[in-house]
Amino acid sequence: MRNPRNILLHELIGLECKVIGSKNKNHLGIKGRIIDETKNLIILETKKGIKKISKKGAIFRLKLENGIVEILGNDILARPEDRIKRRIKEW
Repeated sequence: MRNPRNILLHELIGLECKVIGSKNKNHLGIKGRIIDETKNLIILETKKGIKKISKKGAIFRLKLENGIVEILGNDILARPEDRIKRRIKEW
């Protein structure tokens, strides 16, 4: 089960997300559902369409089943499958 302590060990696709910090000021405040994740991007489905947000230098607020968590984009800067494997080995 995803919670604030282990969110980096889990898949982010399907979570509600809001960009609360970014090097690109046009991305601030964008919110939507994560529909895909690449090595460098989070792809959100918003009311205005699909938005691609760079992970580097961004801060994301994610809504989980049992709370809200803020994560740094730099902490998830990797392909999802590699990030999950790496974290499990270190844990």
